[in-house]
Parts: sequence; C-alpha cells; structure tokens
Amino acid sequence: MLPSDPVNPGSTPTDPTPTDPTSAPATSSASASAAPAPTPAPALEVPAAPVRPAGSSARMPVLAVATVVVAILAGGALFVSGFLVGQRAAEQPGTPVAAADGFQPFWDSYNTIIQRFALGGEDQQSLVNGAIKGMVDSLGDPYSAYLTPDQYRAGLQDLSGQFEGIGAEIGTTNAKAATSDCTTLGTDCVLTVVSPIDGSPAEKAGLKPGDQIVAIDGQKLDGITVDAARDKVRGKKGTEVVLSIVRGGAAPTDISIIRDVIVSKEVITKSLADGKVGYLGVTGFSDNAASKFHDALQADLKAGQKEFVVDLRGNPGGYVNAARQIASEFIADGPIFWEQDADGNQTETTATGQGLATGDDIKVTVLVDKGSASASEIVAGALQDRKRATVVGETSFGKGTVQQWIQLQDGSALKLTIAKWLTPDKRWIHHVGIVPDVAVPTPATPVKGQDPVLDKAVQLLTTGSTASALRPAA
Repeated sequence: MLPSDPVNPGSTPTDPTPTDPTSAPATSSASASAAPAPTPAPALEVPAAPVRPAGSSARMPVLAVATVVVAILAGGALFVSGFLVGQRAAEQPGTPVAAADGFQPFWDSYNTIIQRFALGGEDQQSLVNGAIKGMVDSLGDPYSAYLTPDQYRAGLQDLSGQFEGIGAEIGTTNAKAATSDCTTLGTDCVLTVVSPIDGSPAEKAGLKPGDQIVAIDGQKLDGITVDAARDKVRGKKGTEVVLSIVRGGAAPTDISIIRDVIVSKEVITKSLADGKVGYLGVTGFSDNAASKFHDALQADLKAGQKEFVVDLRGNPGGYVNAARQIASEFIADGPIFWEQDADGNQTETTATGQGLATGDDIKVTVLVDKGSASASEIVAGALQDRKRATVVGETSFGKGTVQQWIQLQDGSALKLTIAKWLTPDKRWIHHVGIVPDVAVPTPATPVKGQDPVLDKAVQLLTTGSTASALRPAA
C-alpha cells in the first residue's frame, strides 16, 4: 500500500458528545448584502486527524479526523493529516482597509489579467481558485491545501467507510516486481494490485494480488501519477471500467469491472495461540470503525480472552473520535491526547469512561509500522504513554498536526493546519513517529504465511519471558 499523508479524526470542542456532527450553516452579523460565509463541511472525517476532546467554551464544535494517504482503488484516501470539520463566523467580503496597500499588487494583477490577457479562456472563478491555491501553497505546509469540489467530496467519502469504485487496494512495484514508493508510473513504477476487497467487484471480476495494471479504458499509464491512475479507476456505481492487466509475465489481458458501492472492512478478527489471544486488526478509522471494534472486543471477552493484539500496521488514520473510542476501550480515564493551538493553548481529550477492557488483567500489544499514521498514532501513543500496552514493530509515520476543513461557497474547501496534537505525556511525534517498545523490522521481502512482528507480539503476551515489556493497566 502507498502510505499517503495522514489524514486524521475526533471532536475537540466543548461539546460533550464529540461524535455529534456539526453541519449547521454559519451565522453572520454582516449585512444581508454580504456574500455568504464559508460553511462547515458535513460532519465526516478525514485527516483532521485524530479524535478530539472538549475545547474551550469560546470554540465552536468540530469533527476531527486523522489519516494518511493511501492508494485504494475503491476510494482513495487522498490526505495525510488530521482534520476538523467545523464552523466559521461569516466575514465581510473585501479587502480590509488596514491591508489595502498589501493587497494592491494582487488587485492590480487580477484586473490586468481580466482586461488585457490576449489568449482568452480566462474566467473570474478560475483566477480566484488559482489565487487561493497559490496562497495556501505559499505556506509550505504539505497538509494544508485547497480542494476542488470533486476532491473535497472524494476525501469525505473515503473517510465515511464506504465509497464507489471497484474495491481493490493498490500499490506500486518496480521493474523487478519489488514493492516501490514511486509516484509517477512508467517502466520502473508499475501500478499493482495489493489485494481485492472481499466480495468486491474487483474480486468477482478475477483481479488477484500481484496483477499489474498497465492500461485503463485502453489508455496506457506511463507518465501519469498514481493518484491520477486511481481517479481513472474510480467512478459511479453501475459504470464500467476496463483494466489491462499483466499476470505472471503473460501478455496483457483486459478485465471489465462494473463499479459498485464498496463498504470497507475496517476491523479484522481472529484467534491466535490456540484461542488464548484475540487479534483485532484495524485498517481504518471511519465513523463505523469504533463500533465494529467494540463489538469484536466484546465477543472476544465473552469467549474468555484476556490477551489482545491490536494491529495498526498500514492504517493511515481516519476520524479522531474513532481513535479516541478505540483507545478508550483499554484506558479507563485520563488523557488520550492533547491539542495545542496556534497560541500555545493546550486542550485535553480524555477517555470516554466506557471501555470494555480497562482492567489490569487485560494484556495488550499494539503493532505499528511506517504506514501507521495519524489516528493510528493517537491510539498507539495513548496506549504507550498510559502504560496500557507494549508497542511492537517499526517506528510509525509521524503525523502530529490537525487540519480543519472549511467548505467554501462554490463547494470547494480549504484544508488548513490549525493545531498540533500531543500524546498523553505531551510528546509531539510529528516527523518522529511512535517508536516501538520492542523493535521488529518488517522483512524486505515478506514470505507468505510468515509474520515475525505478529509472532513477537504473541510471544510477549503468552510466554511471560519479556513480561517487563508489558505494561500494567493505568
């Protein structure tokens, strides 16, 4: 999978029910003739990163998300950052008097283009959109961005846990068929199926792991980006896409797939060590992930299991509130994370107090790798700092900022970094990541059926030989 920026969820405000979306239109004291203010995006999630806590009474409620970008043909999470979807007060349009001199070059340039550009094709909306994009790009922040209406809708859809597409997870490989992190497709960067989602159109059509996609609807992919290729595969339910695939070095074969609504399976469960250990794999943090995790954990506890592996490897993040709820299953009270705003003010987000497995008889290991980002790091950081779990694997991605999504009048959106998030011990893991308690590298060439990271986690839980690494309940 291609980790992509995080992207990230939760609720920050003073609202005691952070899961409640905030979608009411912003109000304004400006005159009726003023243009409508930007409106909050629907309460969905996405990197905004990791779940949020209650904020000061002066702040409006927002929904946060944490996610990393991954190339999923089914939906395509496009961001690697934490996000908040919320409200803003309306503002009077126009250049403030105090800023008139600074904005004069902008207006001079705009008017000159409108009046004198000789090649035609210019229009007001395109110029305004370009100006907004340039303004955001000038911040030099990879997690702040201007999103077109289509990009905004797609991003929100990805975080909802369902989307329209073919239902296949993709990555890239080089000319030797080894996993690669390249971004522009060509001879040494080939779009490759990692795995079709169970029951998806991709699986039903016969796509298999390792299939190389060399053309989409008859168009070769050389020279385009992975994101652009993903966008070509995605589409509305009921429409057809034809993929030309190469399997095992044979000649390309066309496979026709009818797109459908794909529901992500975000919680994967199984029993390990002869039923002694419960495995809970979390692949995303949509608004449904926390309830699915709760149900799976409850079933394992009823079966008598008291030792658990929580696998967050390759999980790019999602709603912050989902991360908060999942971490709270093992933490009875106290901080899950902190949020620090531009003025340095810190706001605590605490455990829900409704966890199923907070007793000191419950032992937990958490698996992370370089693809674990945002909301995943919120969960891993909380369980690590609160001495509730042993973290096993590789250092995680390292995304420690929160973005707010603000929907603009034309349906586009501004995604802006508005805060840092910190672990319970107030560590900022941005560009650092969560460092595991027990380091186990991922094999450069994975062998089917072998998982040394998972094996180590199970060993820690069952043998007691490294019991000192396991942390007692808080």
